[in-house]
Order: sequence, then structure tokens, then C-alpha cells
Amino acid sequence: MATQNQPGGFAPPAPDSGLVPNIRTLDDRLSLPLAARLALAGIFGSVSGLILGVGKGGQDSGLRFQAENAHRLPNTQTGWYLYHKSKNYNMMFGGITEGVKQAGRLGLWAVCFFVLEEGIDRGRAAGVRMWRRVSSGEFAKGAGVSKAVEDALDAGVEERQVAGNRDCVSSMLAGLGSAGIFSAWNKLPLPTVARTAKMGAKVGLVFGLTQDALNVVKGKRVGYVEFIKRHTVGESVEAQHAEEAPA
Repeated sequence: MATQNQPGGFAPPAPDSGLVPNIRTLDDRLSLPLAARLALAGIFGSVSGLILGVGKGGQDSGLRFQAENAHRLPNTQTGWYLYHKSKNYNMMFGGITEGVKQAGRLGLWAVCFFVLEEGIDRGRAAGVRMWRRVSSGEFAKGAGVSKAVEDALDAGVEERQVAGNRDCVSSMLAGLGSAGIFSAWNKLPLPTVARTAKMGAKVGLVFGLTQDALNVVKGKRVGYVEFIKRHTVGESVEAQHAEEAPA
């Protein structure tokens, strides 16, 4: 069935014509959409927290049991058997309790990091897009373009700009923001806040650089890598082609 033209003689492109960009691409971080990344982050963080919490909680419960019963140590073989049996039960219960707590905490903070990372990616892209539109004076689309087509084109441009701003800078800022929220939530003193912020920024930077390296290997766009290529290799190649071109 033919598509009617919009006012002004502009016909909206078909979804499969290639004029409207496909928003769902593999340019997402780790080649996964945000929902999948949040789910995996929650699972990985919870499992890590459970393992760490079980070990720490069991050890603390064992030491606490020894301290509480140091004044009444058994003096028979049966007494020592019951002592160690009770100690093992306390260690098991303390480990499971602490493991569940740490699983919830680490899972929540892992999800918080990925949410901040995605938000910073989109915030940076929105800032770049606004700056370009303000500097060029383009505040409106051409006459006759329907609102649906305009939204689709804007969404495609936004997704390309977001993909170009997914790099280690956002990951570092997300780590710094997560550390700041953690410090404020736990009301840490200023020296501890500074150390936590440095650790969060370092971890976020390393994680972001790892993602950038994987993206470069896969042939994906990385903002600062494209910038360096454009101002070094790109210019020299263009100049060489210009010199070799016939007059």
C-alpha cells in the first residue's frame, strides 16, 4: 500500500529503507543492552558478595565464639567435641547471614555503577549535541517533516553520539560517583572519602580502558580513538590522497 506524503511533500522513510537509523545496535557497552548489563551486574555482584560475605562472616563468628567462651573451655574429649560443633554451627549461621547481606549490597552497588555509566554516556552525548546545534544555529528541521520522522531522526543521531561517547571517561566518572554515593550513604569521614573516591576512580578507569580495548579490537567506535585518528592518521592520509590526485 502506498504511503501518503506528509504536508510539504516529504514522505516518511520506511523503517527498513535505511534512512531512519536502527536504534538498537551492537554499539552498547559490552555489546549488551542496558537491561542485560544491569541483570548481569546484579548477578555477578551478588555472587561475589555472597562468597566474600560467607568467608568473612564465618571467620568473624568463629572468633566471636572463641572470645565469648574463653572463660569456660572444656576439659574433656566430649566437651571439646560439643565445643567445636557449636563453633561450626555459629560460623555457618554467621557466614550465611553476612553473605546474604553482602550479596545485596554489592549487587546494588554494581547496578548503581552501570546506571551511572549509562547516564553519563547519554549526558555527555546530549551536551555535545546541544553545543553543536547552538554553535551551528540549527534549532529546527526542514519544513514539511512530520513529528514522527523528526523524532526518529533525532533518536538515530542521539544513539550515534551516545555510541561515540562510550569510553573510559564515563566509566571513571561513574566509579567516582558510585564512591561518592557510598561515602555519603555510610557517612564516612573526609580522609576515608578521599581514599574511597580515588579507589572508585581508578577501578572505573581500568574497567573503562578494558572496554575500550575490546571495542577497538572489535572495530567499534571509541570517541578519543576516533579523535586521535582524525587529527593524526586521517589528516596525513587525506593530504597524501590530495597530492596524488590529478590536477
